[in-house]
Amino acid sequence: MQVIGIVAEYNPLHSGHLYHIAQSRAAVGEESRIICFMSGNWVQRGDAAVLDKWARAEMALSCGADLVLELPLPWAVSSARRFAEGAVAAMEAAGVVNRISFGSEAGELSGLNRVAGCLLTPEYEQALRLELGKGISFAAARQRAVKSCIGEEASLLDTPNNILSVAYLCALQKSGSDIRPMTILRQGAGHDRPAEPGQCPSAAALRSLLLREEKPPSGWMPEAVWEIWNRNKEQGKAPARLIHCERALLSRLRTMSGEEYESLPDSGEGLANRLMRAARTQTSLEEILSAAKTKRYAEARLRRMLIWAFLGMDRGVLQSEPAYLRVLGFNPHGAALLRDMRKKAKLPVITKAAHVRRLGEEGRRMFELDARATDLYALCLPELKNAPGGLEWTTNPVRTGG
Repeated sequence: MQVIGIVAEYNPLHSGHLYHIAQSRAAVGEESRIICFMSGNWVQRGDAAVLDKWARAEMALSCGADLVLELPLPWAVSSARRFAEGAVAAMEAAGVVNRISFGSEAGELSGLNRVAGCLLTPEYEQALRLELGKGISFAAARQRAVKSCIGEEASLLDTPNNILSVAYLCALQKSGSDIRPMTILRQGAGHDRPAEPGQCPSAAALRSLLLREEKPPSGWMPEAVWEIWNRNKEQGKAPARLIHCERALLSRLRTMSGEEYESLPDSGEGLANRLMRAARTQTSLEEILSAAKTKRYAEARLRRMLIWAFLGMDRGVLQSEPAYLRVLGFNPHGAALLRDMRKKAKLPVITKAAHVRRLGEEGRRMFELDARATDLYALCLPELKNAPGGLEWTTNPVRTGG
């Protein structure tokens, strides 16, 4: 049986995601199964997800996923390279995934594979060092370095889904994985671009409407997803906003030592000191980001550093591999996959908190980190009465379909 792995945030799930799931299954066979490796409550752009991970897992199951596993937190809130490496490591650890499907603006693998191959060569590394020495951003330096090695195909790195696709291909090649990649042509509006009538929206455009508490145009969200959103909104659980934790985050930033700033991922090149100075002189998150940002440092990199600081993480956790596979939701087909995984998985499969007792020291430490991250995420909810602590220990996976 073919099992397709899809890496996603579903922040929130929209019609473009529904299309990707359907096209992935159609390309492999309607009897194939789909496992989503989904970011938890904190996402790669350095922000709180607008809806908690269990509600978003329910969205995924309502749109064709069979099993939803959590993309481990340290990799979910990391650069594209680490994000992809964590996802591929989790897929390998599941022991049942034989395909990975991702959306791309290219819509075909040949050029993306050539770019990925280039990024793994010593020639590229040398060219990248030369370009970074010019003081330009990493993204610009990377594209110029690739162009110097393979020519115009470097332009594939112009768009965000292509960039992430290349990161997945690099991770597969580096790990020697037998998982076969496939890509689906991305449909609809580009990242951070408005959608035309009838187009699939970008997640950013949809989030913008939902955060303003405006109803999205018809067709932007599958009906089942819209119902899940409305149910959570009526319960005071959506939309979650980082701004609700602004003072708590400012308190954390102002009490951190220089050593703690230096221990954050991607804090080199003087960025740790720059961020620390901004945190001690500015009075809002946006002011801190504005004061610390330069042409060289992407805002997403800074936002991720703030989230790492808030959650009490440092780069040391990225030195290890994922410690377990956390189940967020499943349907009957997913339950069968879980039974198969219990025989084949290379890591413990956690469906309830009692399983944590079976973990080693590293696994228990990682689960405690997840628990802290969930407790802090709860403070981002619209109403504090819906923000009790301990949810990581008491919330069971979502089950659908009987």
